[in-house]
Amino acid sequence: MASPRLGAGSRGLPQPQLLLLLPLLLLGPWPAAGHGGKYSREKNEPELPPKREPGGEFRMEKLNQLWEKAQRLQLSPVKLSELHADLKMQERDEFAWKKLKAEGLDEDGEKQAKVTRSLSVILAKYGLDGRKDARAVSSNSLSDPVEEDSLEDPRLEKLWHKAKTSGKFSSEELDKLRREFQHHKEKVREYNVLLETLSRTEEIQENVISPFDVSRVKEDVLHSKHAELKDRLRGINQGYDRLRQVSHQGYGAEAEFEEPRVIDLWDLAKSSNFTEKELESFREELKHFEAKIEKHNHYQKQLEISHQKLKHVESFGDREHVSRNKEKYAVLEEKTKELGYKVKKHLQDLSGRISRARHNEL
Repeated sequence: MASPRLGAGSRGLPQPQLLLLLPLLLLGPWPAAGHGGKYSREKNEPELPPKREPGGEFRMEKLNQLWEKAQRLQLSPVKLSELHADLKMQERDEFAWKKLKAEGLDEDGEKQAKVTRSLSVILAKYGLDGRKDARAVSSNSLSDPVEEDSLEDPRLEKLWHKAKTSGKFSSEELDKLRREFQHHKEKVREYNVLLETLSRTEEIQENVISPFDVSRVKEDVLHSKHAELKDRLRGINQGYDRLRQVSHQGYGAEAEFEEPRVIDLWDLAKSSNFTEKELESFREELKHFEAKIEKHNHYQKQLEISHQKLKHVESFGDREHVSRNKEKYAVLEEKTKELGYKVKKHLQDLSGRISRARHNEL
């Protein structure tokens, strides 16, 4: 039975391989190179494939195409740096999967399905899936980060309005609470993308005749994905209950962590099969992870400020002033991308440890 849908899903992008050949075909016959005739070495040796421009951000062509598309959509600098980190993680996971496949270690296709779902989440998250309702193009104006994005859920908007007008929160606590609301929204969005991906997989399976053993493997994979959806939905419901409680009561002095992702990890760790010593070690690692997130958040804010200053200088400043600000912005941009990737990689590693501990319970 299909899981409940919580919002908009995602559609995959069409494969562009054939489109890449069209410009070559439309150009027609090539003129003779240099002074060589039709029997010259130049005419009879196969032409080398064109090399990618050295400015390519990624080793995988499809990820470069997504990156270029995102730049055309004029996403904000912070959104672009987040996307860059997500695409770097995607590239890392896809190369790891290709290695497994070459060694014959993904016979059931579960790892392949996982990287495919991961890409679908990225497409939906940044409005790269062609769905206008999913596309959120940030303006170049320096807006209040607290009011930057819609929460896409009337229940969350109501809770947020109540918390904002209650007088129980300082401005710093409101920023912290808003991050929790945004984190919850992203979890809902990812759940919906996974749900839609799974629904499409089931529809395909119903219309394909396969040998019994292959069908059984596919059923096992789908069953594990249903279990993943249930876990995610449970986490979403628990997260909503937490937001409702905090919105009504305010933050207590006993809060151990502040960052939403760290809070989620700590709650999962406490309910996992860790020994007391392992749990204490995990707690310490979460403190380091939270410090890394805070550093990344700081650089994101500095990047946004630098972007606004650069826009201002480009309008009124001289060439030398513009050049200096461009250099400062480029340094901040690279540092923010680098920290974003490190945060996402650390998050993946910590989540994997919890997943393995929970699996050991079974």
